Amino acid sequence: MALIELDHAPRAGGAKEAALHDWVRALEAVAPIAANPQRLPADVIEELAAAQAEAPALLSADECLTYGELAGRMRRFARWALEQNLATGDTVALMMPNRPEYLAIWLGLTSVGVVVALLNTNLRAGALAHCLDIVAPKHVIIAAEFAAEVGAVAAQLTSRPKIWSHGGSVFARVDRAVEQLSAEPLRPQERPAVTVADRALLIYTSGTTGLPKAASVSHRRLLQWSYWYAGLMKTSPQDRMYDCLPLYHSVGGVVATGAVLVHGGAVVIRDKFSVHRFWDDVCDWDCTLVQYIGELARYLVNARRNPRERAHRLRLACGNGLRADVWEKFQERFAIPRILEFYASTEGNVSLFNVEGKVGAVGRVPPFLAHRFPLALVKFDAEAAAPARDSGGDGFCMRCATNEVGEAIGKIQGSEPGGHEFEGYTSAEDSQRKILRDVFEPGDAWYSTGDLMRMDEAGFFYFVDRVGDTFRWKGENVATAEVAEAIAEFPGITEATVYGVAVPQTEGAAGMAALVLDGALDLREFRRHLARRLPSYARPLFLRLKDRIEVTATFKHRKLDLAREGFDPAASGDALFFDDPSRQAFVPLDRALYERIAAGTVRF
Repeated sequence: MALIELDHAPRAGGAKEAALHDWVRALEAVAPIAANPQRLPADVIEELAAAQAEAPALLSADECLTYGELAGRMRRFARWALEQNLATGDTVALMMPNRPEYLAIWLGLTSVGVVVALLNTNLRAGALAHCLDIVAPKHVIIAAEFAAEVGAVAAQLTSRPKIWSHGGSVFARVDRAVEQLSAEPLRPQERPAVTVADRALLIYTSGTTGLPKAASVSHRRLLQWSYWYAGLMKTSPQDRMYDCLPLYHSVGGVVATGAVLVHGGAVVIRDKFSVHRFWDDVCDWDCTLVQYIGELARYLVNARRNPRERAHRLRLACGNGLRADVWEKFQERFAIPRILEFYASTEGNVSLFNVEGKVGAVGRVPPFLAHRFPLALVKFDAEAAAPARDSGGDGFCMRCATNEVGEAIGKIQGSEPGGHEFEGYTSAEDSQRKILRDVFEPGDAWYSTGDLMRMDEAGFFYFVDRVGDTFRWKGENVATAEVAEAIAEFPGITEATVYGVAVPQTEGAAGMAALVLDGALDLREFRRHLARRLPSYARPLFLRLKDRIEVTATFKHRKLDLAREGFDPAASGDALFFDDPSRQAFVPLDRALYERIAAGTVRF
């Protein structure tokens, strides 16, 4: 296969003209959604199955589904839901690794009005029970490998759901049950009345405070995401998307899949990201598109050279979190013709798209789309952890000047189609916490992203950091309250506060915990405790032992100074420890080790 050399010339027709075409394509792609309120994502697959039944839809090493086979699987799960007497709005939780069957399950269930909660497969113990309880599922479908984890919390679930296993022998077998049902198209009288306004999925997000929350995602949003990205990427039946991101996330599970499927292309699903297999997979499956997150790109750039890393047919890489220091290395080294960077969140109404390919930027809003993406940057009070208000004037929030860092917020303008509605969470209280009121005028409402950005003179936005009690590490949002709760369960710890610290040569922020002890700390057993209670990305990489933790007048931990001091031994006289992956143990963090970590020579 011939190598693809990176073309540094402007995109065909000039960068501005090409960007305009991208925007117009995206607008045209989403325009029909409002005019067809009964056309759900599952109906799109049904239409494609009728037109190209033998065309590949979902591909993986273990199973491959054509559009006809995908539609058949969907119909079986739809009939299973009806057989279980599930009504419109009832919830089924799904916990399964990446595989084609995953999409068949939720597409089928949502086609008859069932809401599917997509569980993070890293969840364990109390966090898993919490995520199940807040959605109160009637049924839980799990892959056989999660039987022990779900079984351990089943008795404490308040909704007492029936648990079904896909494979295995502990619970009722959902795979066997659906095989007894017809794969023929459902008759009109079999399907309940479901519209695009109805809730389809619950996707978990840490937000900026507390334990994970379940964000509502309607059929309309699923279609908007799928067709909008399909327009921007100009997907076609000839495209193949390589997707190694979690299917329980909105990017890996909806954007990467939906943008290709709605135009008849195929999606290659890998169970998880592998730096060693990435380019072999892309080449072996003849992929034209790849979905990334920033940390994935950094891992690839830092990896040893693969003989096939430029022997591919990729025409575009789409994703978010690609920092400027990695962007050009990623694009140059792997001969990627175009990068489409964006900014968005599952529940949020703020979206940005960098169709021009401006290195380091998350996107901009062209003037003719300002009404569709009404966002603003407002000055942020770090001490109060809230937007600053004009105390000497009208009390409204204050807009940021050019290149001034502030919080990104999006105006809530009702629930009409247009991308600026806020569908909220299962908890009304959590939903209200994300809404800012009387921001620029009495009675207005804006969604608080919890993200700090700046905007340059050309209107390009740049992500700076997250605010509040959440940080992002290895592509996952980590809620500090959840981590602190797990730490506090360990004997001998009287107080703990968790925060993110910047680590050179890495994306996001690594977890660090400041601890106050009542006696000695058994570091080996403490590490085992964290491994039992938390997913790997949430476990603190650094520990700091203190006599006391400073608090505010309202008894909140003062984390800002701790985060600024980071893990530098010279910043304090406290004992510091590093979770050394090579030794599988917490080790003292001295100056020499600090300098190695700062230089990027320590892998974790």
